[in-house]
Amino acid sequence: MDLGINGKIALVTAATRGLGRGCADQLAAEKCRVAICARDVNAAHQAAEEMATQYGTEVKGFGADVSREDDIDRLLDDVRQSLGDPEILVTNAGGPPPGTYASTPVVEYEKALNLNLMSAVRVIHGVTPAMKAAGWGRIIAITSISVKQPIGNLLLSNMARAGLTGFLKTIATELAPAGITVNALLPGTHKTSRIDELVQDRAARENKPANDVYREMMAASPTNTIGEPSDFGAAAAFLASVQARYITGHNLLVDGGKYSGLL
Repeated sequence: MDLGINGKIALVTAATRGLGRGCADQLAAEKCRVAICARDVNAAHQAAEEMATQYGTEVKGFGADVSREDDIDRLLDDVRQSLGDPEILVTNAGGPPPGTYASTPVVEYEKALNLNLMSAVRVIHGVTPAMKAAGWGRIIAITSISVKQPIGNLLLSNMARAGLTGFLKTIATELAPAGITVNALLPGTHKTSRIDELVQDRAARENKPANDVYREMMAASPTNTIGEPSDFGAAAAFLASVQARYITGHNLLVDGGKYSGLL
């Protein structure tokens, strides 16, 4: 299927690895002109070169810490000068540290909100004026299955991503008349460094081998496996497509059927 986004300018934040990289890969495969960023500018440049070579499209890498407002402003300026105004945006950021209410210092709350809520809010504010002027845009936010069922020992992530979900649902209605769709992708368990981190944390807390934790994670999915970043990226590419013009304000689970609720 031709998704109709050949040549579109796409910005994917935190995209040198994991789910962000999966999304950037799939957009590059559709011949979008892609901008990616990471805290490590060298890693961003290397990933961009790999993607450009693999997919035969223009990919640019930039250094930015999306929890910092100044970095976001600079990133958007650099992307505009290098490629143009983003027409497709995928917001992503690494997760905050695991922890419970009892173990999480209050000072960590604001850090988590800047990382997983305000980073997306700021980038979205930066790209929507040009999208409105063009009458077309796709905004896709990577959140989590936790916005439907909070995950134990991930207090900060549960809180920040739920707040982002409320923001996205609200602006989806406001931006729809301008031809801009706003959706969220909710990952379950995928093969990423974030999952490795959480496995090691749980293995230490439960005093069991990490391989046992991985096996339990796979067994918890009806598919008896863990998702690949490419599975996730394919969903992002579709939501960015011309065919998805009538899908907005939606939270799409990409979790192998793990979520058991009705709604």
